[in-house]
Amino acid sequence: MTFAIITHVPHILEQNQCFAYAPYVREMNVWAKYANKLLIVAPKSNSLKTSIDISYEKLNIEFIAIKSFDVLSVKAIVKAIISIPKISWQIFSAMRKADHIHLRCPGNIGLLGSMVQILFPNKPKTAKYAGNWDPKSKQPLTYRLQKWILSSTFLTRNMQVLVYGEWEGSSKNIKRFFTATYQEADKLPIMQRDFKSQIGFVFVGALVSGKQPLYAIRLVEMLYKKGYNVALELYGEGIERKSLEDYISKNNLDNIVWLKGNQTQETVKKAYESSHFVILPSESEGWPKSIAEGMFWGCVPVATKVSCVPFMLDYGDRGVLIAVDLEKDVRQLETLLKDEILFKNMSQKASDWSRYYTLDVFEKEIKKLLAR
Repeated sequence: MTFAIITHVPHILEQNQCFAYAPYVREMNVWAKYANKLLIVAPKSNSLKTSIDISYEKLNIEFIAIKSFDVLSVKAIVKAIISIPKISWQIFSAMRKADHIHLRCPGNIGLLGSMVQILFPNKPKTAKYAGNWDPKSKQPLTYRLQKWILSSTFLTRNMQVLVYGEWEGSSKNIKRFFTATYQEADKLPIMQRDFKSQIGFVFVGALVSGKQPLYAIRLVEMLYKKGYNVALELYGEGIERKSLEDYISKNNLDNIVWLKGNQTQETVKKAYESSHFVILPSESEGWPKSIAEGMFWGCVPVATKVSCVPFMLDYGDRGVLIAVDLEKDVRQLETLLKDEILFKNMSQKASDWSRYYTLDVFEKEIKKLLAR
């Protein structure tokens, strides 16, 4: 089977191998097990490979480099108008060669892919919508447009659209799905935590305003000022790093807050294992990978009520749903910090739930999708 992937994820070509963002590639390696050849239609990056980039395991790959584009300024719109016809033709050519078409959404490339796939009603197709599918959420027009196209059983045929969460009024194209990081073999005993030593919080994600890493710092800072022995490690990089460093220095938090940068999966796993809480006060999410990973290792999740997060946290029974209201959220956390039995029960529930969604289960579900 020739499997075509249409994605906005930048790829690095080095020594006849394709490298890209590790969580994405790990997932695509699972899909690729059931293909003889991969056609990857994606932007080519000239950046150097980093610790968070890994290669595809499939050797038979045809990479089709396309230009990335945005519509955030007049100049960018003009460039997009010039680039879109060629990109659309490249996507069309790949889809014509493919036995199965796979779109990665949302994004500008995903939008073009969702339009071009209309021309192939008889080919089996899947789309992974990694963003927030909640129809009530405020989203850019391009996101809403591709959601409408993918949902339409008239325009989009022979397609299964994988989304996070279960939403009322969804068409038959839409299938609730999940993402996994760990295998059954990774289900090692969870380290027992108590409150006798320092209470650890961990944030894993891009240091950008949408993920609200500053709010995570302020939340831990307030708990610290209230006399709790807490600390926070942040893993990830982004444009907010300098302002976070300034805030940490200005408020003398160097002894309880640390910016660890991008790290390997193993390093991040050890952070989850030793932390009490995993925190992600994000403004928008699809499937918050760091929350699911932290829960796998017994961290109690602390996250905002976006996308499928309330479902993941069982509406507060296996985690803390925060409102990004500092005083209110601190009070919620204090309730747990004053009741170690409640914390341990919540930790166990979080782990039990997350450990169902393993790569083994994920692969079985993908095999079913490709067999249809």
